[in-house]
Amino acid sequence: MNNKWLEVEVFIRVAESGSFTKAAQGLNLSQPSTSRIVTELENRLGSKLLLRSTRNVTLTDSGKEFLSRARHAVAELNEAEDAVRQIDSLIGTIRIGTSIVFGTKAIIPALTKFLKRYPNLKVEIKMDDERQNLIAAGLDLSIRMGHLEDSAFGATQIASVERMLVASPDYISEFGTPRTPDDLMKHEIINHDTGDNTIKLHSQSRSFDITVGSKIKIDAAPGVLAAAVAGLGIANVTTLMSAQDLKEGKLVQILPEYYLEPLSAFAVFPSGPRPSAKVRALVEHFKSELASL
Repeated sequence: MNNKWLEVEVFIRVAESGSFTKAAQGLNLSQPSTSRIVTELENRLGSKLLLRSTRNVTLTDSGKEFLSRARHAVAELNEAEDAVRQIDSLIGTIRIGTSIVFGTKAIIPALTKFLKRYPNLKVEIKMDDERQNLIAAGLDLSIRMGHLEDSAFGATQIASVERMLVASPDYISEFGTPRTPDDLMKHEIINHDTGDNTIKLHSQSRSFDITVGSKIKIDAAPGVLAAAVAGLGIANVTTLMSAQDLKEGKLVQILPEYYLEPLSAFAVFPSGPRPSAKVRALVEHFKSELASL
Protein backbone atom coordinates (compact mmCIF):
# COMPACT_ATOMS: atom_id res chain seq x y z
CA MET A 1 0.00 0.00 0.00
CA ASN A 2 1.23 3.48 -0.82
CA ASN A 3 2.67 5.42 2.15
CA LYS A 4 0.63 8.61 1.93
CA TRP A 5 2.18 10.20 5.00
CA LEU A 6 5.70 9.75 3.63
CA GLU A 7 4.59 11.41 0.40
CA VAL A 8 3.09 14.30 2.33
CA GLU A 9 6.15 14.75 4.54
CA VAL A 10 8.51 14.71 1.57
CA PHE A 11 6.31 17.14 -0.39
CA ILE A 12 6.19 19.59 2.55
CA ARG A 13 9.96 19.45 2.97
CA VAL A 14 10.55 20.10 -0.73
CA ALA A 15 7.95 22.88 -0.92
CA GLU A 16 9.23 24.74 2.14
CA SER A 17 12.94 24.33 1.43
CA GLY A 18 12.53 25.03 -2.29
CA SER A 19 14.95 22.23 -3.10
CA PHE A 20 14.85 18.47 -3.60
CA THR A 21 18.47 18.25 -2.46
CA LYS A 22 17.89 20.14 0.82
CA ALA A 23 14.74 18.15 1.52
CA ALA A 24 16.57 14.88 0.87
CA GLN A 25 19.35 15.87 3.28
CA GLY A 26 16.86 16.73 6.01
CA LEU A 27 15.02 13.43 5.56
CA ASN A 28 18.14 11.25 5.13
CA LEU A 29 16.94 10.20 1.67
CA SER A 30 18.67 10.30 -1.68
CA GLN A 31 17.75 13.11 -4.05
CA PRO A 32 16.39 10.67 -6.67
CA SER A 33 14.20 8.99 -4.05
CA THR A 34 12.83 12.33 -2.92
CA SER A 35 12.02 13.33 -6.49
CA ARG A 36 10.41 9.94 -7.19
CA ILE A 37 8.17 10.15 -4.10
CA VAL A 38 6.86 13.59 -5.09
CA THR A 39 6.29 12.41 -8.65
CA GLU A 40 4.31 9.42 -7.35
CA LEU A 41 2.21 11.79 -5.22
CA GLU A 42 1.50 13.99 -8.24
CA ASN A 43 0.59 10.94 -10.34
CA ARG A 44 -1.74 9.65 -7.65
CA LEU A 45 -3.46 13.04 -7.34
CA GLY A 46 -3.49 13.61 -11.08
CA SER A 47 -2.20 17.15 -10.63
CA LYS A 48 1.13 18.93 -10.95
CA LEU A 49 2.15 20.29 -7.52
CA LEU A 50 5.66 21.59 -8.22
CA LEU A 51 7.37 23.33 -11.12
CA ARG A 52 10.97 22.19 -11.37
CA SER A 53 13.88 24.09 -12.88
CA THR A 54 17.65 23.71 -12.69
CA ARG A 55 17.83 26.38 -9.97
CA ASN A 56 14.71 26.11 -7.85
CA VAL A 57 11.35 24.54 -7.18
CA THR A 58 8.11 26.55 -7.10
CA LEU A 59 4.55 25.65 -6.19
CA THR A 60 1.70 25.52 -8.68
CA ASP A 61 -1.72 26.76 -7.58
CA SER A 62 -2.65 23.14 -6.84
CA GLY A 63 0.58 22.78 -4.92
CA LYS A 64 -0.16 25.84 -2.77
CA GLU A 65 -3.61 24.49 -1.91
CA PHE A 66 -2.26 21.02 -1.12
CA LEU A 67 0.58 22.46 1.01
CA SER A 68 -1.87 24.47 3.12
CA ARG A 69 -4.09 21.47 3.74
CA ALA A 70 -1.15 19.10 4.22
CA ARG A 71 0.33 21.30 6.94
CA HIS A 72 -2.90 21.20 8.90
CA ALA A 73 -3.21 17.45 8.41
CA VAL A 74 0.32 16.86 9.68
CA ALA A 75 -0.29 19.15 12.65
CA GLU A 76 -3.42 17.17 13.54
CA LEU A 77 -1.52 13.89 13.19
CA ASN A 78 1.26 15.18 15.44
CA GLU A 79 -1.31 16.23 18.02
CA ALA A 80 -2.83 12.74 17.95
CA GLU A 81 0.55 11.07 18.27
CA ASP A 82 1.51 13.38 21.12
CA ALA A 83 -1.64 12.38 23.00
CA VAL A 84 -1.10 8.68 22.47
CA ARG A 85 2.58 8.78 23.37
CA GLN A 86 1.91 11.14 26.27
CA ILE A 87 4.49 13.56 24.99
CA ASP A 88 3.28 15.98 27.65
CA SER A 89 5.55 14.01 29.96
CA LEU A 90 8.26 15.74 27.89
CA ILE A 91 10.65 13.17 26.51
CA GLY A 92 12.75 13.11 23.37
CA THR A 93 14.96 15.64 21.58
CA ILE A 94 14.37 19.29 20.73
CA ARG A 95 16.41 20.66 17.82
CA ILE A 96 17.03 24.41 18.06
CA GLY A 97 18.55 26.84 15.58
CA THR A 98 19.99 30.14 16.82
CA SER A 99 22.54 32.82 16.02
CA ILE A 100 25.97 32.51 17.60
CA VAL A 101 25.83 35.48 19.98
CA PHE A 102 22.22 35.11 21.12
CA GLY A 103 22.69 31.37 21.43
CA THR A 104 25.84 31.76 23.53
CA LYS A 105 24.68 34.67 25.68
CA ALA A 106 20.99 33.86 26.16
CA ILE A 107 19.72 30.50 24.87
CA ILE A 108 22.37 28.17 26.32
CA PRO A 109 22.37 29.76 29.82
CA ALA A 110 18.55 29.58 29.86
CA LEU A 111 18.64 25.82 29.24
CA THR A 112 20.12 24.96 32.65
CA LYS A 113 16.88 25.22 34.63
CA PHE A 114 14.82 23.71 31.79
CA LEU A 115 16.88 20.52 31.49
CA LYS A 116 16.97 20.08 35.26
CA ARG A 117 13.19 20.35 35.33
CA TYR A 118 12.75 17.90 32.43
CA PRO A 119 15.59 15.35 32.72
CA ASN A 120 14.13 13.10 29.98
CA LEU A 121 14.61 15.79 27.35
CA LYS A 122 17.65 16.30 25.15
CA VAL A 123 18.57 19.42 23.19
CA GLU A 124 20.52 19.76 19.95
CA ILE A 125 21.59 23.28 18.96
CA LYS A 126 22.63 24.48 15.49
CA MET A 127 24.37 27.85 15.78
CA ASP A 128 24.74 29.96 12.66
CA ASP A 129 24.47 33.68 11.96
CA GLU A 130 22.91 32.91 8.58
CA ARG A 131 19.10 32.61 8.71
CA GLN A 132 18.43 28.89 8.86
CA ASN A 133 15.86 26.96 6.83
CA LEU A 134 13.92 25.09 9.50
CA ILE A 135 12.70 22.37 7.19
CA ALA A 136 16.00 21.64 5.45
CA ALA A 137 17.89 21.67 8.77
CA GLY A 138 15.33 19.45 10.52
CA LEU A 139 14.78 21.96 13.34
CA ASP A 140 11.89 21.97 15.82
CA LEU A 141 12.25 25.72 16.29
CA SER A 142 14.53 28.55 15.29
CA ILE A 143 15.31 31.66 17.29
CA ARG A 144 15.32 34.64 14.93
CA MET A 145 16.15 38.27 15.57
CA GLY A 146 14.40 41.24 14.02
CA HIS A 147 11.88 41.27 11.17
CA LEU A 148 10.23 37.96 10.24
CA GLU A 149 9.70 37.08 6.58
CA ASP A 150 8.51 33.45 6.83
CA SER A 151 4.85 34.27 7.37
CA ALA A 152 3.86 30.66 6.60
CA PHE A 153 5.45 29.57 9.88
CA GLY A 154 4.11 30.04 13.39
CA ALA A 155 6.05 32.44 15.62
CA THR A 156 5.97 34.00 19.05
CA GLN A 157 8.14 36.71 20.60
CA ILE A 158 10.34 35.46 23.44
CA ALA A 159 12.49 38.50 24.22
CA SER A 160 13.20 42.14 23.48
CA VAL A 161 16.91 43.01 23.43
CA GLU A 162 18.16 46.54 24.00
CA ARG A 163 20.70 48.03 21.57
CA MET A 164 23.26 50.82 21.75
CA LEU A 165 26.05 52.51 19.81
CA VAL A 166 29.57 51.73 21.08
CA ALA A 167 33.18 52.48 20.24
CA SER A 168 36.55 51.81 21.80
CA PRO A 169 38.33 54.43 23.95
CA ASP A 170 41.17 54.46 21.37
CA TYR A 171 38.73 55.33 18.59
CA ILE A 172 37.18 58.13 20.68
CA SER A 173 40.63 59.45 21.57
CA GLU A 174 41.61 59.65 17.89
CA PHE A 175 38.37 60.78 16.27
CA GLY A 176 36.42 62.45 19.07
CA THR A 177 33.04 61.79 20.66
CA PRO A 178 29.84 62.37 18.64
CA ARG A 179 27.66 64.89 20.47
CA THR A 180 24.58 64.79 18.24
CA PRO A 181 23.07 62.19 15.88
CA ASP A 182 24.22 64.28 12.89
CA ASP A 183 27.82 63.94 14.10
CA LEU A 184 27.68 60.24 13.19
CA MET A 185 27.97 61.20 9.52
CA LYS A 186 31.55 62.31 10.23
CA HIS A 187 32.51 58.95 11.74
CA GLU A 188 33.33 55.45 10.59
CA ILE A 189 30.40 53.08 11.16
CA ILE A 190 30.88 49.31 11.24
CA ASN A 191 28.18 47.72 9.06
CA HIS A 192 26.62 44.44 10.18
CA ASP A 193 26.00 43.44 6.54
CA THR A 194 22.33 44.42 6.67
CA GLY A 195 22.48 46.45 3.50
CA ASP A 196 21.00 49.41 5.39
CA ASN A 197 23.27 52.40 6.04
CA THR A 198 20.66 54.23 8.11
CA ILE A 199 20.85 54.52 11.88
CA LYS A 200 17.50 55.32 13.50
CA LEU A 201 17.91 57.13 16.81
CA HIS A 202 15.22 58.42 19.15
CA SER A 203 15.01 60.96 21.93
CA GLN A 204 12.07 61.85 24.14
CA SER A 205 10.88 64.46 21.65
CA ARG A 206 11.92 63.35 18.15
CA SER A 207 13.49 60.71 15.92
CA PHE A 208 16.53 60.84 13.65
CA ASP A 209 17.33 58.84 10.50
CA ILE A 210 21.07 59.23 9.93
CA THR A 211 22.62 57.98 6.69
CA VAL A 212 26.20 56.92 7.34
CA GLY A 213 29.14 55.60 5.37
CA SER A 214 31.07 52.44 6.10
CA LYS A 215 34.45 51.11 5.03
CA ILE A 216 34.00 47.77 6.76
CA LYS A 217 31.12 45.33 6.48
CA ILE A 218 30.98 42.14 8.58
CA ASP A 219 28.39 39.38 8.28
CA ALA A 220 28.57 38.02 11.85
CA ALA A 221 27.83 39.79 15.14
CA PRO A 222 31.02 38.61 16.93
CA GLY A 223 33.04 40.19 14.14
CA VAL A 224 31.19 43.50 14.49
CA LEU A 225 31.95 43.53 18.21
CA ALA A 226 35.61 42.62 17.64
CA ALA A 227 35.93 45.42 15.07
CA ALA A 228 34.55 47.94 17.56
CA VAL A 229 36.95 46.76 20.27
CA ALA A 230 39.81 47.01 17.76
CA GLY A 231 39.00 50.69 17.20
CA LEU A 232 37.76 50.36 13.63
CA GLY A 233 34.66 52.47 14.19
CA ILE A 234 31.29 52.86 15.89
CA ALA A 235 29.07 49.77 16.05
CA ASN A 236 25.37 49.18 16.61
CA VAL A 237 25.26 46.22 19.04
CA THR A 238 22.95 44.66 21.59
CA THR A 239 23.57 45.23 25.28
CA LEU A 240 23.66 41.45 25.60
CA MET A 241 26.71 41.06 23.39
CA SER A 242 28.58 44.17 24.53
CA ALA A 243 28.03 44.03 28.32
CA GLN A 244 31.35 42.40 29.22
CA ASP A 245 33.45 44.68 27.02
CA LEU A 246 31.64 47.73 28.45
CA LYS A 247 32.31 46.49 31.98
CA GLU A 248 36.00 45.95 31.22
CA GLY A 249 36.34 49.38 29.60
CA LYS A 250 37.10 48.01 26.13
CA LEU A 251 34.04 49.84 24.81
CA VAL A 252 32.12 52.97 25.76
CA GLN A 253 28.54 53.91 24.87
CA ILE A 254 28.06 56.59 22.24
CA LEU A 255 25.20 59.13 22.47
CA PRO A 256 23.70 57.56 25.62
CA GLU A 257 20.93 60.19 25.75
CA TYR A 258 19.47 58.70 22.54
CA TYR A 259 18.13 55.20 22.08
CA LEU A 260 17.74 52.63 19.33
CA GLU A 261 14.61 50.53 18.99
CA PRO A 262 15.01 47.18 20.77
CA LEU A 263 15.61 44.07 18.70
CA SER A 264 12.87 41.43 19.03
CA ALA A 265 13.73 37.74 19.34
CA PHE A 266 11.16 35.24 18.03
CA ALA A 267 10.71 31.50 18.33
CA VAL A 268 9.67 30.23 14.89
CA PHE A 269 8.08 26.83 14.26
CA PRO A 270 7.89 24.83 11.01
CA SER A 271 4.78 23.26 9.50
CA GLY A 272 1.95 25.16 11.13
CA PRO A 273 1.33 27.45 14.09
CA ARG A 274 1.12 24.81 16.85
CA PRO A 275 4.38 23.11 17.89
CA SER A 276 4.66 19.95 20.00
CA ALA A 277 4.16 20.06 23.76
CA LYS A 278 7.89 19.81 24.49
CA VAL A 279 8.61 22.77 22.17
CA ARG A 280 5.77 24.80 23.70
CA ALA A 281 7.22 24.14 27.16
CA LEU A 282 10.66 25.31 26.05
CA VAL A 283 9.28 28.47 24.43
CA GLU A 284 7.36 29.38 27.59
CA HIS A 285 10.54 28.79 29.57
CA PHE A 286 12.46 31.13 27.26
CA LYS A 287 9.77 33.81 27.64
CA SER A 288 10.16 33.63 31.41
CA GLU A 289 13.94 33.43 31.56
CA LEU A 290 14.69 36.02 28.87
CA ALA A 291 12.10 38.62 29.86
CA SER A 292 14.70 40.87 31.52
CA LEU A 293 17.25 41.06 28.69
